[in-house]
Amino acid sequence: MSDSIAQSLVRSGKVTQERLQRALQEQERSGRPLPEMLVRLGYCSEDDIRRAFAESLGLPILDASARPDPEVLSLVPATLAQKHNAVPYRRENGHLVVALADPMNLTALDDFRLAAGMPVQPAYADRETMVRLVSESYAAEEEDIAAVHEEGDNIADLQRLAREALVVRLVNNIFREAVRARASDIHIESFEDRCQVRYRIDGVLHEQPTPPQRLIPAIVSRVKILADLDIAERRLPQDGRIKTHILNKDVDVRVSILPTLHGEAVVMRLLDQSSIQLSLEDLGFTRDQLDVYEKAIGKPHGMILVTGPTGSGKTTTLYASLRRIFSSEKKIITVEDPVEYQMSGVNQMQVRERIGLTFSRGLRTILRQDPDIVMVGEIRDKETLEVAVHAALTGHLLLSTLHTNDAAGAFSRVLDMGLEAFLAASSIECVMAQRLSRRVCPECKELRDQSRDRLIVMEKELGYAVPTKQAVGAGCSNCRFTGYSGRLGLFEILPVTEAIRELTLERRSASVIKIQSVKDGMMTLRQDGWRKVLLGQTTVDEVLRVSTEDD
Repeated sequence: MSDSIAQSLVRSGKVTQERLQRALQEQERSGRPLPEMLVRLGYCSEDDIRRAFAESLGLPILDASARPDPEVLSLVPATLAQKHNAVPYRRENGHLVVALADPMNLTALDDFRLAAGMPVQPAYADRETMVRLVSESYAAEEEDIAAVHEEGDNIADLQRLAREALVVRLVNNIFREAVRARASDIHIESFEDRCQVRYRIDGVLHEQPTPPQRLIPAIVSRVKILADLDIAERRLPQDGRIKTHILNKDVDVRVSILPTLHGEAVVMRLLDQSSIQLSLEDLGFTRDQLDVYEKAIGKPHGMILVTGPTGSGKTTTLYASLRRIFSSEKKIITVEDPVEYQMSGVNQMQVRERIGLTFSRGLRTILRQDPDIVMVGEIRDKETLEVAVHAALTGHLLLSTLHTNDAAGAFSRVLDMGLEAFLAASSIECVMAQRLSRRVCPECKELRDQSRDRLIVMEKELGYAVPTKQAVGAGCSNCRFTGYSGRLGLFEILPVTEAIRELTLERRSASVIKIQSVKDGMMTLRQDGWRKVLLGQTTVDEVLRVSTEDD
């Protein structure tokens, strides 16, 4: 059977012959089944294996537009369909055709046979299609959810409905598919005439199959229960946290609930604990950038600032930096809001402003703990900035983040916050600005001719001719047919030289400091982006999306 699955994968273009041979070699060495080896090596997904299995057996393959025959839905109770994520699809030659995502689920088929009292035949549909089929096929049994939402007062009923099997399964599937898709955020939103579920994947929102609108209040209530929030409060924003285990990963979920005109909007940020294991090389640093940055974080004291907008990967970079300089001979303490990732061997403090534990107060306490290295999640105000500068000037290496558009802007920002120029000039050792661009999918990367308009933009800014063929992703199952898989950092590293210190003391503008830093050898964000386009790591469109033209 494994051979027929493998050949089906090759025929469909999911796996190349070269990769199949490599998987066969690994199978002989490990003794594991071939389908399992293909998934473990990342050559295809579990859904690809199930689809190939269905094709090898000649089973019907249902597409996203599939609709069950209403007459057969009553043959199987909703609870059974929800339990197995399967739906009776139609009658055919005295058999009940059952749609399910796993045609190897013999338990589900046996349960359906007993419930319907007739032989069953499996049909394959992918997981997203099955989530929609289950929710839509048995929507008639969920009218009480809409009624409770309209009445809006019976909180006990709403709590009960939020724990019902269908809603629990829908929320579980939303989380599971988000983790499988490598999403960083889940957005659930309600509008007057519709609702939508979107995943932010590699920095870009992608719309997902949406549950019926009547289910959204119960889904939001289920999220509130998981995050230990007030299910009765629907007029004020709420924030919470969920700690869970999904697809063999420990995932922390930060939940934000926002009341809107047509219901509550939910945004859930997924913090995968495995991302803390990323190295600086994994983030996209080139060798020359690493040489400059490692020299800065290797200093015994001073301030290192990482700048950029929200979601640009600053915290991940700080953790990768701590991993690089971690040593049992050094004491490292962090103060964060919130603590996003737990790092072994590092003392981490959570800001709690409600009880007066602010960044500045926490930082003052940290300095009495005899640290060698201190990380401050974000410098937000003058008080925190002044304590951070004091730490940097008294023999500590301090790493933190700041919201500025580029590296040179950090100097103007700290001066605007009220810091004396001589303190800024003497404490800051290095500033790094960063952005995240999507990485070209390695599985479907190919060289293609680019439009003349794109080439003109590059050539104008680089000052020389560039190749007409550049790397793009053709689209495959690995990248969900987007052409991109994962993200890549674009960096602008500004080590503070004597010339930069003089300009800071003179309170010169960010543009003047940037000009001097370029003279000193700094590569701007935009230039780093173009370099990584030429290296085949990202695309022109991505560089234009995440960066601005240099003045």
